[in-house]
Amino acid sequence: MQLAEFNLSVWKIDDTSEAARGFLDKVGQVNALAERADGFVWRLQDESRDEHGRTPFGGPETLVTLSVWDSVESLEQFVWKTVHKRILDRKGEWFEKLDRHHMVLWWVPDGHRPTLDEARQRLDHRQAHGDTDYAFGWPRPAQMAAE
Repeated sequence: MQLAEFNLSVWKIDDTSEAARGFLDKVGQVNALAERADGFVWRLQDESRDEHGRTPFGGPETLVTLSVWDSVESLEQFVWKTVHKRILDRKGEWFEKLDRHHMVLWWVPDGHRPTLDEARQRLDHRQAHGDTDYAFGWPRPAQMAAE
């Protein structure tokens, strides 16, 4: 089993503003770092937006990440012990504080590439039911073993 990760963010500032550059200028670096990280398997590179710029999660102001990792430990290493952490620490400068879950983790069979619709189902399940074996967040994965 491998670990799928989904996260969404909603801009609170104009993404074309100078203030947004602190985030946007780092996106390529962080994505490249993820792809080189030990345990990285795959990431969605096309958000499959419709003609109005919408994903299943919102309009053009909504950014999503969807990735697969070989273990909880590899994802934790990337999220908390790389330049990604510095960006995460500044998230409040750029993105809304959401009143619902914005991140979800779940186990997938080796080779499975989750879709945005699948991520939406997992995120909605976590919102409705809290952390379960079907959909969970930090720190639950560290307490669970993939079966």
